[in-house]
Amino acid sequence: EFQVTQIADAMVLARLFEALFDMRVTVVATSNRHPNDLYKDGINRPLFLPFIEHLKAHCEILELASERDYRLDRLIEAPVWYAPLNAGSEAALDRAWDRLTLGAEPQHCVLTVKGRKLEVHREAAGVARFTFEELCARPLGSRDYLAIAANFNTVILSGIPTLGPENRNEAARFVALIDALYEAKIKLVASAAAEPESLYPEGDGSFEFERTASRLHEMRSTDYLAEARVELETE
Repeated sequence: EFQVTQIADAMVLARLFEALFDMRVTVVATSNRHPNDLYKDGINRPLFLPFIEHLKAHCEILELASERDYRLDRLIEAPVWYAPLNAGSEAALDRAWDRLTLGAEPQHCVLTVKGRKLEVHREAAGVARFTFEELCARPLGSRDYLAIAANFNTVILSGIPTLGPENRNEAARFVALIDALYEAKIKLVASAAAEPESLYPEGDGSFEFERTASRLHEMRSTDYLAEARVELETE
């Protein structure tokens, strides 16, 4: 597991592979991106481009395509929306984490968004786990949520509360988060206090929230879960 989210990560990866190649070590690696797309749109990316060419010169690039989506199998084994909030719903998220990461050791990484740092305290195997407070009770915006959608294929979100007029900022951030995940076809596994249509019944933007509730229902469907991830512009 190695997340390339800033130029320091990129340069460490470059030095590692160059040393392996110099020692004539055979390298077998997997990635969710073609080498040309590694650290795409990253700050100071030109410094990393020579390594990409070095990698392509030393490795045979193979696309592994399968008619069967094994991640989908693991997603549809159980529900992806758990309500209400209680010990059972949190235990269900723990089981979802174990199922989707296949027991991979959780890691901490930092995403760079317009020069700012967005910490991801728990991620593994393309899955990131957050609390509602981490993503919606702090001053984050669409660019932050797009960065999450660009770097992970599944988000596990715990503790979505019912919201009222006093929580209009949190509700607006939650709408932006779901929009980013939905447009990129990122999979969402969540625990919430209620069903989507009951999360924000009144307050500024509650009428518009109905679209978010509709999207949340769609994101639970097998058709949505089977859709391929979409690459979004993060700039």
